Amino acid sequence: MSDTPHPEPDRIDGAPHPRETQTLYGQDEAQAEFLRAFASDRLHHGWLVTGPRGVGKATLAWRIARFLLATPPADDDGLFGAPPAPTDLSVPDDHPVARRMMAGSEPGLFVLRRPFDEKAKRLKAQITVDEVRKLKGFFALSATDGGRRVVIIDATDDMNVNAANAILKLLEEPPARTTLLLVSHQPSRLLPTIRSRCRELRLGPLSPSDMAQALSGIADDKPGSQTDAMAALSGGSVGEAVRLVQLDGLKLYADIVQLLSSLPDLSRPHAIALAESAAGRGKEDRLDLMLTLLDRALSRLARTGATGQPPEPAAAPREAETFQRLCPTPEAARVWAHLAQQEGDRLRHGRAVNVETGSLLLASFLALRDGCPR
Repeated sequence: MSDTPHPEPDRIDGAPHPRETQTLYGQDEAQAEFLRAFASDRLHHGWLVTGPRGVGKATLAWRIARFLLATPPADDDGLFGAPPAPTDLSVPDDHPVARRMMAGSEPGLFVLRRPFDEKAKRLKAQITVDEVRKLKGFFALSATDGGRRVVIIDATDDMNVNAANAILKLLEEPPARTTLLLVSHQPSRLLPTIRSRCRELRLGPLSPSDMAQALSGIADDKPGSQTDAMAALSGGSVGEAVRLVQLDGLKLYADIVQLLSSLPDLSRPHAIALAESAAGRGKEDRLDLMLTLLDRALSRLARTGATGQPPEPAAAPREAETFQRLCPTPEAARVWAHLAQQEGDRLRHGRAVNVETGSLLLASFLALRDGCPR
């Protein structure tokens, strides 16, 4: 057997794992809502932690788990009566629970996530019912100490139908002193019965100031203008900002803006080179990012005409000048918004039916040329 650790499906490359992240930016209201429920002695057994990817859902789930496991139940008052109500979810790094969670040895915590397939040597695509069945052993072993138990499911969206039904049964008949934390990027795709049996904690995109704080830890080597650009392009998602750093996303966005600057004629050599840079096996991550950034560029372009001002801060050289020239009026903004929707649908459909990536992207660039307002 190899000593190489298995990849973790709930880790973003280039960023600390949520269990290693002590600070959560921009989600004070969600934390306060949980603390209010905790202090009211009406703590729900199931919590659905929702919001866009990369805004801190998993970090919040781990903070809650650490807090619950380090905080005695209300009826365990000890010799000196009930302790004062906590005012935040922080737990010191040197607390035994925090140390055990960092080491992956906390007996009161079970993390349900996509497993590693030893035969295929990769993560499985789904959380299966076999993984959910392991909870039976967890509950049996952890019941003896009488303390709290916490289950983190990350992400709940990854469960197949049988796994989802097994979790639903657990939500209907939860074991004593057990809290389930269900992380979900797309709660609308979950079983309605799962959603109805959970209390929702909804997290939103981070504000520019919160993004600046969060990015200070992952982009220390970037000048201020680049961190501003990452904040603008990431949509308030720290996870998306990390992806921009890892895949040189600022340069890719600048290349997209440079291509748009050649409209209405379109630089065909530039278009071909850009399309080919994301085509072929092994370039799936770059393709995903290119599609995201192309959509972001077209949205920012349309917004320029709709508002009469280029978006700030600028995210690429000559972005403001290019967008003001291509989209000077609300009428042009409507044209660009329609093109963005049309080409987004075309690209998603083409990927779904396995159209060759380079041809797909080039066709989309040519459609922008043909539809460009003149």
